[in-house]
Amino acid sequence: MGLVELLLIAVGLSMDAFAVSICKGLGMKEVNPKVAVVLALFFGGFQALMPLIGWALGSQFLGIIGPIDHWVAFVLLAVIGGKMLWEAFREDAGEGDGKPADRIDLGEFFILAIATSIDALAVGISFAALSVDIVPSVALIGVTTFAFSIAGVFVGNFFGSRYEKPASIVGGVVLILIGTKILLEHLGILAL
Repeated sequence: MGLVELLLIAVGLSMDAFAVSICKGLGMKEVNPKVAVVLALFFGGFQALMPLIGWALGSQFLGIIGPIDHWVAFVLLAVIGGKMLWEAFREDAGEGDGKPADRIDLGEFFILAIATSIDALAVGISFAALSVDIVPSVALIGVTTFAFSIAGVFVGNFFGSRYEKPASIVGGVVLILIGTKILLEHLGILAL
């Protein structure tokens, strides 16, 4: 597998993290660089770790992971998206939880990183089958995802600071739609 193919895989894998980063940036009044870097480290780290795990396990567990990876991603993204929607409507009622969007929430970052990197596990299994040199491959995937995640926070913030309440609603809906897309693609209902 060549560098161009690996770069295309890295960009493709980073798109879910990019979309989720946009959603996080939407809720920030002002970009907090520390939050953006920590979020990007989670996303880049997990996007690099998952194919490494997949490669290490090889196709041995493909029969177990393959049938449920889309359900795991769907549930995790739907829960986070639903939480964003609930908080947006709750704040409309004047009952906000007072938790700023530009705060580091390691638990939430962890869940989002897992949800957006589940598909990378399958890529790692395919890397094992194709005898791909794993170290430069996972490094490229991690760095690419890190860069897209940082950019996503800034893109989301640019639009979110101008349209704060609708942006939170859109962010929640987008997360749910990403999870639904993953589910429908794996069920063969949506062919993209």
